[in-house]
Amino acid sequence: MEPNASNNMQPDHCLEIAPMGVHKVVPPPHRSTLQKLKSRLKETFFPDDPLLQFKRQTLGKKWILAAQYFFPILQWGPKYSFKLFKSDIVSGLTIASLAIPQGISYAKLASLPPIVGLYSSFVPPLVYAVLGSSRDLAVGPVSIASLILGSMLTQEVSPVNNPLLFLQLAFSSTFFAGLFQASLGFLRLGFIIDFLSKATLIGFMAGAAIIVSLQQLKSLLGITHFTKKMGLVPVLSSVFHNINEWSWQTILMGFCFLVFLLLTRHVSMRNPKLFWVSAGAPLVSVILSTILVFAFKAQNHGISVIGKLQEGLNPPSWNMLHFHGSNLGLVVKTGLVTGIISLTEGIAVGRTFAALKNYQVDGNKEMMAIGLMNVIGSATSCYVTTGAFSRSAVNHNAGAKTAVSNVVMSVTVMVTLLFLMPLFQYTPNVVLGAIIVTAVIGLIDLPAACQIWKIDKFDFVVMLCAFFGVVFISVQNGLAIAVAISIFKILLQVTRPKTMILGNIPGTDIFRNLHHYKDATRIPGFLILSIEAPINFANATYLKERIQRWINEYETEEDIKKQSSIHFLILDLSAVSAIDTSGVSLFKDLKKAVETKGAELVLVNPVGEVLEKLLRADDARDITGPDTLYLTVGEAVAALSSTMKGQSSSHV
Repeated sequence: MEPNASNNMQPDHCLEIAPMGVHKVVPPPHRSTLQKLKSRLKETFFPDDPLLQFKRQTLGKKWILAAQYFFPILQWGPKYSFKLFKSDIVSGLTIASLAIPQGISYAKLASLPPIVGLYSSFVPPLVYAVLGSSRDLAVGPVSIASLILGSMLTQEVSPVNNPLLFLQLAFSSTFFAGLFQASLGFLRLGFIIDFLSKATLIGFMAGAAIIVSLQQLKSLLGITHFTKKMGLVPVLSSVFHNINEWSWQTILMGFCFLVFLLLTRHVSMRNPKLFWVSAGAPLVSVILSTILVFAFKAQNHGISVIGKLQEGLNPPSWNMLHFHGSNLGLVVKTGLVTGIISLTEGIAVGRTFAALKNYQVDGNKEMMAIGLMNVIGSATSCYVTTGAFSRSAVNHNAGAKTAVSNVVMSVTVMVTLLFLMPLFQYTPNVVLGAIIVTAVIGLIDLPAACQIWKIDKFDFVVMLCAFFGVVFISVQNGLAIAVAISIFKILLQVTRPKTMILGNIPGTDIFRNLHHYKDATRIPGFLILSIEAPINFANATYLKERIQRWINEYETEEDIKKQSSIHFLILDLSAVSAIDTSGVSLFKDLKKAVETKGAELVLVNPVGEVLEKLLRADDARDITGPDTLYLTVGEAVAALSSTMKGQSSSHV
């Protein structure tokens, strides 16, 4: 117990507690087991109560509402107007100018053919426009999911030596990612992704941004033989062991375009109205660099280019999906990790822009939309896609009104696939690397990291573990370490709940933490404790030992000050929301322990479920009798103080 606790003693303070009426503690209304189960399931899986809109509706109206729930386009589609289309076509063309170079770049980041990145910017946006509920989300490949997909698959299969198998595994991983995502939404298990805390995501994203940027040194320096590993040390080692492969022409071009892209990004950040400057910069860079390479035959002077790309729309790939064989475990694991990461990013981005425009995004509907989008994409030569922050920000700033902006982007990509692919033959890889570096720099959020340090040091440690785990070990292991530490924090909070000793605010019947409110004072003969967590098998033993320590410390101080010993142990259960059989046993054990010391156990304000279980377990009413159960601490102290006075008078 803290040293200053003993200084707050006032022997006659019990006389200051004004008498008050004692309110009876009543059990909650009776509910059957089925009713309780129904209520628990509803609170767990349906906190937003999606069925509320169907109440008091005709059968026909219910069918219409159901169709609109699963296909949001049916809700806003009939109200669509030409005025909205004018806004959507501008935003759609704007994000298309960003999506085309990013699609090619991110596909190379995933060790996939560049054309697959464009395929992934064509079909998925069309699917999302029908199923998605966000007006601002711009769908396509993203850097983090591309990096994870490529790094996990290249550990087992070489995209150079066995490109067909690698492509098959990428499509299969996308299928399992979509299946997992859609299942979470359909079964309403979205709370699973909440284990990726904000601190974890900030550290993970920053670490991944560093790794992604370092991987681009291959393109920015013109290195031919580059490590396949993702860690900081092997990448830098590969860079400096291959200095003889550095190309000054590539370095010069890369530096110039990187500076250009960073400057346009800075301009748009300083003035959001100039969003189109950074949005159009990647496409301008691709066009300009392609013209330069073609005009000066730079491909013959050390600058590598994409090469010839096939024309045409997405070929079917359902026959390339692997559901058996030795690589099944690999694609399932890859799909699970990329599915969680891309889903978290997509929902976070959707909710962010929905809050800015004051409309709601249904998380479970978004999971189903993104999941089905990836399942369909895996059958049409697409890899993992989600809502990208950079593209969605451009979409939002460009004035998008509905998901039609995704349709416009998709049509623009379709035109590119059909007619413009030969133009990318001379696009240099160094420019694609510069585009990726510029895009991922925004993932490093230093202000958010400083805010986490200011608010919660443990969360800051979690963030650092995610960051350093990704940078020095691997992307997936870094994420796993951060999640494990976050879960450990939750377990620590569950197994070691907070308990505090309460004192009375003089002149009131209010009781607060004795070591928080310095004017709060203890009442002789009373040990008043508050438990601030559910009581269960995981913490019952700890609580028993901790409360016993409070009692021993109290008695030691009483002996030193020659005061009266403890008469009542009062437990404030207002913050105890649940209890199990181990918790019930805890109160029975405490009852016996305090009785051996000549004291009584008193419970204050047990909530519905807690009181109900205590009443069921206490047939003799030893711990739930009228003299041991009170509604507030003030009433308990006032009533029990009167009892103490009466006993003292009778002895006199």
